[in-house]
Amino acid sequence: MRLAPDSTLNTVPELEPEHAEVIRATLPLVAANIDQITQLFYRKMFTAHPELLRDRFNRGNQKQGGQSKALAASIAVFATHLVDPALPHPRELLARIGHKHVSLAVTEPEYRIVHEHLFAAIVEVLGADVVSPQIAAAWDRVYWLMAKTLIDFERELYDQAGVEPGDVFRQTRVVERITDPSGVVTFAVESVDPTRPLPGFVPGQYISVGARLPDGARQLRQYSLVNRGGDGRLAFTVRAVPADSDVPAGEVSNWLHDNIQPGDTLEITLPFGDLTIDTEAETPVVLISAGIGVTPMAGILEYLAAETPTRRTVVLHADRSSTSHPLRETVAELSRRLSDVYVRAWYEADDHGLLDVTQVELPEGADYYLCGGTGFLQHVRAQLAAAGIPSDQVHFELFAPNDWLLDAEQQPAMA
Repeated sequence: MRLAPDSTLNTVPELEPEHAEVIRATLPLVAANIDQITQLFYRKMFTAHPELLRDRFNRGNQKQGGQSKALAASIAVFATHLVDPALPHPRELLARIGHKHVSLAVTEPEYRIVHEHLFAAIVEVLGADVVSPQIAAAWDRVYWLMAKTLIDFERELYDQAGVEPGDVFRQTRVVERITDPSGVVTFAVESVDPTRPLPGFVPGQYISVGARLPDGARQLRQYSLVNRGGDGRLAFTVRAVPADSDVPAGEVSNWLHDNIQPGDTLEITLPFGDLTIDTEAETPVVLISAGIGVTPMAGILEYLAAETPTRRTVVLHADRSSTSHPLRETVAELSRRLSDVYVRAWYEADDHGLLDVTQVELPEGADYYLCGGTGFLQHVRAQLAAAGIPSDQVHFELFAPNDWLLDAEQQPAMA
């Protein structure tokens, strides 16, 4: 994550001493009940505003509880930092949330909706006799400090995109559909208005895609961009998600696979996302992925192959088999355009074992980009830490609402 020197996320908000004392005393109680609080909060909010669940929030994440866990943890982590500024500043948490919010067209008034129902849930769960005016005022202050920080940062992102807050949706036409041997599908889109081409983007960013489903809901999902950009075309790759015992079928991914063909229109947003490479740097790049986590890496490789083909690059990937490896041929072809590259894959079906960075010569001073499932990211980050790689050189993304919780030091705030 790289922030402009004048970014609002570089300013540490301060909590007044009288509020800090109350938060410090009540944080264990709130943290112990915050999962219940946030579950009740979402029920209240969606009852009052059903359009938010229908057209904005990920219904799959709601069914699995991922979204409520993300909100609960973000508030607890932010409050913990306010009362103990010696802890690492949650810039990564705030940046990840901010980019996701602007990709969903979140604007300032919606923070007031969240505030109303969140605090009603706090009082109901903890009891009006427990939530005294002093406690309510302190937690109200925590919420608005966090909200103000995010609102200001999101305004920066809207300004950088050259749009008014919330004006991020664009109508596009699908100009190409490519089915990969692994089964994933890449869609390329262009603006329906040739006088307003789609913008360029920073390698590693994503767009939100809006799917109008048979029940009338407009569901949004984020997909990493896999092309170079700058020519008015954006391309993203989708893996259809089947249902299993714990996870519902992917509503949007399956809808895209089953319905969208060249010539169809799609609603997308402008590109956002903070898992991006420094295009001005000349340091080595190490790309580490598993499964569909290869997609942001493909976008980064597209850029490297076109703009800095001599930059030292290491590409490592883990998958079930060579046939299930998404964009395998694409990554191989892009890698051949680089003059200083090392590529290696680990496949479970071939008894390769887990991806092991100790089997690879890691270039000195490299930046590391990771994308994959929770267990994979924890495994790789532990290996990199053991190898002495500084944490500020390791950048990661999980396609879930609470990816930043992978930092072990943040977990106690949830206890």
